[in-house]
Amino acid sequence: MDYAQTLDWLFTQTTVFQRDGASAYKPGLETITRLCDAFGSPHRRLRCVHVAGTNGKGSTSSTLAAVFQSAGLKTALYTSPHLVDFRERIRIDGQMIPRENVVDFVRRYHAASLGLQPSFFELTTAMAFEWFADAGVDIAVIEVGLGGRLDSTNIITPEVSVITNISPDHTSLLGSTPAEIAGEKAGIIKPGVPVVIGEANDVHVRRVFEEKARLCESEIRFAAPIEAVKSPLGGWDYPAECLHGELEGSFQPKNMATVLEVLKFFPEIPHSAIAAGVADVMALTGLRGRMTRTLLPDGRTLIYDTGHNPGAWQYLGPELSAIPDLTMIIGFAADKDVQAILHLLPRHSDYIFTRPEGNRGLDPEILLQMAREVGLDGRVANSVPAALALPSSRTIFVGGSNFIVAQLPV
Repeated sequence: MDYAQTLDWLFTQTTVFQRDGASAYKPGLETITRLCDAFGSPHRRLRCVHVAGTNGKGSTSSTLAAVFQSAGLKTALYTSPHLVDFRERIRIDGQMIPRENVVDFVRRYHAASLGLQPSFFELTTAMAFEWFADAGVDIAVIEVGLGGRLDSTNIITPEVSVITNISPDHTSLLGSTPAEIAGEKAGIIKPGVPVVIGEANDVHVRRVFEEKARLCESEIRFAAPIEAVKSPLGGWDYPAECLHGELEGSFQPKNMATVLEVLKFFPEIPHSAIAAGVADVMALTGLRGRMTRTLLPDGRTLIYDTGHNPGAWQYLGPELSAIPDLTMIIGFAADKDVQAILHLLPRHSDYIFTRPEGNRGLDPEILLQMAREVGLDGRVANSVPAALALPSSRTIFVGGSNFIVAQLPV
């Protein structure tokens, strides 16, 4: 198979969560363990940081990777999902895995005839671990795919475990209460491995983490809030730390507090590398979709964000409400808590409802009816490009799903 055929096989012959939803979720570590063992157990050759959480884990993972890169470490980064190119998920020093490596891994998987039926994510995880280990990376930042305890990435033994926060998402798979969800996330805590918790305001959530850390005899640290000021350059300034962070969005100071707490376990990283990394995360790692701003060719300002659950919209809603004369191009996966998100959307924006690609996309006509029930109204478009072609305000927000953002022509 060539690269195009290989990708087609990965996306059509394996179960893909982003396309198929809960039916593609394969909890448990037996398959990924057997798969990695067949390829020489590459996860055992990696020095890692493991990052879980409902929201913020992508920004936190990418910021940590940018800092490690700026310190001169050969740095691997594994994230999901991708926006446009499958290879976005698997990077070393910001560079995506080469196409030939993807093809070669899948070819060798077929030749091995392992008798397994791995999911898309299990295959991708094994592929990433092997490329990282064979490349001799100094450190790998590994983002959990879904949950933690039963996620494929949980076969690693990291230097530090990180849990950014807990809020409702994938409740049919992870539990319906914050404590139940916290129990799944806490599953990444390993015996003797320290853990950093970014945010745990719920006393029951905090107890879950503390109890798991106690049972594992693991040091647990809760990130303390830090002073943050909106920067005239965009992003945030952190005066006490003498840092400028380029990432936009009102949640980023919480992510920064988490990052700085994690970095205390790496005293060899100089402040100059921290400053360089947090100021240039997107260029160093390829991160996009965190209140990212750009100009369209016709001069309109485009803002886009991949936040797709109520926990994210708790922050996005107020931030977008402060922007006058805003057009919201928005769509959701049908298995999200769309009703809760709609209550968090700006009340006075112009709306164009659309849909993500794939089986999980909520029909925009249904979304429009749901919006009307909570006092919102708007127009319907069948895709993001079609929505962008409609008359709009000079400032446009696009979001609600990774797969909405993926349709952008940027």
